[in-house]
Amino acid sequence: MAKKTADDDPLAPLTLAVGQEELLLDRAVQQVVAAARAADADTDVRDLTPDQLQPGTLAELTSPSLFAERKVVVVRNAQDLTADTVKDVKAYLGSPAEEITLVLLHAGGAKGKGLLDAARKAGAREIACPKMTKPADRLAFTRGEFRALGRSATPEACQALVDAIGSDLRELASAVTQLAADVEGTIDEAVVGRYYTGRAEASSFTVADRAVEGRTAEALEALRWSLATGVAPVLITSALAQGVRAIGKLSGARGGRPADLARELGMPPWKIDRVRQQMRGWTPDGVAVALRAVAEADAGVKGGGDDPEYALEKAVVTIARAARSRGRG
Repeated sequence: MAKKTADDDPLAPLTLAVGQEELLLDRAVQQVVAAARAADADTDVRDLTPDQLQPGTLAELTSPSLFAERKVVVVRNAQDLTADTVKDVKAYLGSPAEEITLVLLHAGGAKGKGLLDAARKAGAREIACPKMTKPADRLAFTRGEFRALGRSATPEACQALVDAIGSDLRELASAVTQLAADVEGTIDEAVVGRYYTGRAEASSFTVADRAVEGRTAEALEALRWSLATGVAPVLITSALAQGVRAIGKLSGARGGRPADLARELGMPPWKIDRVRQQMRGWTPDGVAVALRAVAEADAGVKGGGDDPEYALEKAVVTIARAARSRGRG
């Protein structure tokens, strides 16, 4: 799990999240935003990429407001900021504004090290978000996820889950959440085995796999079975999002061996091979359509619609059609 400095106030003027593990970086941001909105429900959140943070933008965002509103300004990939923008950020660090929390996400390493050093010198609250490349780290992460949910899982169950899912922390976290929601009592190796071998048809990941493969009927059948066996709709939208994102990431990557792509994209090699097979028929427009469908379904299952099951069915059908877009083109 992400390691934090001793000063762990999420409303500190500056939070610095360092590393390349996307799940941990996102959680660092979510923690700050949640704390800010707990203090002020009307908190304004600005989530920016380097191309959106031009010279002068930070000064504009952090200028005093007549209404003294609380604000969270998130800067992703801070190592890629231009030299002029880095100057703006360093100047701001010397005199941070009240009621504003700046969150810098930095990959670490030599690139942009001057900004990293300046943030640390300014007393930033720092969260380490390193890539978990060692099996032991992923195993510790899995155990921590179960503990965070107040659930007990045997060491063998945690190991079996890591072996089944691989190195994708989002999938590991989603699998832990699914097991915790579905299973009462201690989660053991037999439970993991049922979910990821004998009962794979009830898994949200199977719904996603069939959808991104364009197998509409099978995806809908897996969806209905998953819902019937008690899988939470939000876990299914999460799996759909992961499946579509994997297609998009791999389709945008340069060719290479699975091992090389695995390091570049943060996927296990076995998943690279599987996604390569699934991405046949996909186009960039199809990925965009599918992502919008997932976002709409996510809103629908979280209270934005009257029928979560219909929202999921609609998303599955849209994704499966998008998977065949090249063939129809």
